[in-house]
Amino acid sequence: MSTTLTEQPAMIISPASRLGEVKEYYFSTKLREIAQMRAQGLPVLNLGIGSPDLPPAREVVDRLVDAVTHNDVHGYQSYNGVPELRQAFAHWYKTWFGAELDPEGEVLPLMGSKEGLMHIAMAFLEAGDEVLVPNPGYPAYRAVSNLTGARIVEYQLEEERNWLPDLAALEQRGLGRVKIMWINYPNMPTGRPADRRFMEEAVAFARRNEILLVNDNPYSFILNGEQFSIFSIPGAKDVALELNSLSKGHNMAGWRIGMLAGREDYLKVVLRFKSNMDSGMFKPVQLAAVEALNSPPSWYENLNAVYAERRKTVFQLFDLLQCDYQTEQVGMFVWAKIPDRYGSAYELADETLYKAHVFITPGGIFGSQGGRYLRISLCSDGALYEEAIRRVQKLQGTL
Repeated sequence: MSTTLTEQPAMIISPASRLGEVKEYYFSTKLREIAQMRAQGLPVLNLGIGSPDLPPAREVVDRLVDAVTHNDVHGYQSYNGVPELRQAFAHWYKTWFGAELDPEGEVLPLMGSKEGLMHIAMAFLEAGDEVLVPNPGYPAYRAVSNLTGARIVEYQLEEERNWLPDLAALEQRGLGRVKIMWINYPNMPTGRPADRRFMEEAVAFARRNEILLVNDNPYSFILNGEQFSIFSIPGAKDVALELNSLSKGHNMAGWRIGMLAGREDYLKVVLRFKSNMDSGMFKPVQLAAVEALNSPPSWYENLNAVYAERRKTVFQLFDLLQCDYQTEQVGMFVWAKIPDRYGSAYELADETLYKAHVFITPGGIFGSQGGRYLRISLCSDGALYEEAIRRVQKLQGTL
């Protein structure tokens, strides 16, 4: 049978078995669909993606522009970042989180904290290990764990428990094969702020069960009145690592600048993997990151004033959709429970997308526990939320 113009022959090799259940990231496929709808003339509003639309501080951009004009910045860089950046991260943690980090061994700059998830997983997990993954939770926790061949053990987060895991119940199941527990506070997608008492319990839990506790902490500055690090808990460095990022709090998502903090011996293991994956970050980007980390309190205050205004409008949109939400949630999203008349959040999300041309993220992409929730990003101009309200009103016949 001849091959037509629209057909392709099969791949000559098979995908690696390690891909297993790992699928293309949900937002990757959804963005293609939105692009196709727009190409057909449908003016889709994307309220789903948490990519900051605001620029970094002017001083940060100026530092980058100046740095690229120097002749000595264009070569390969150190795998563990320039000293100025490690020192800036350590100073940032001391100033805002009250946590002491040694810049020489306890700070590892990364090309975004998402990269760090993969590095940690590949450095410590293998087939036969178990890993505790939150449901709902950031899909990358499951993906990187699957790629190592480890067995996923979900722990459920429930609104009735204020989106905190039941550590006592987990301990009863037996944890002898568990090596890593992914946690994320302030939490995405639920907006649950960090809680010192829970973190103390989690550190003690990890110590009792010899589990490496990894806190993913990129939302610590967004609509959050108090910054918190797991390393403010005495003894946490013995059993914990923490990821952080400039993507959210400094509007630098596309710059890909993050960090991993923890005890030096843990970070050396991670570096053994990382050093085989990249050749260091562009030095001008690292120097600009130093400028960002030295931002004054007014930077965060002004940024949060914008997000606070946007959140008020998003609350109005969720009120219109008759969804329930907690007003004290933090981060750059709003998480809301759908009305009982819908079978799932996918149903309501599809209704708003295909009938009102407004894309809202269905919570089911974060796990079964998110099946009756929607998430709206605060990363769009305020006028777009107003337009979304008008469209939903028109759909409902209330405009």
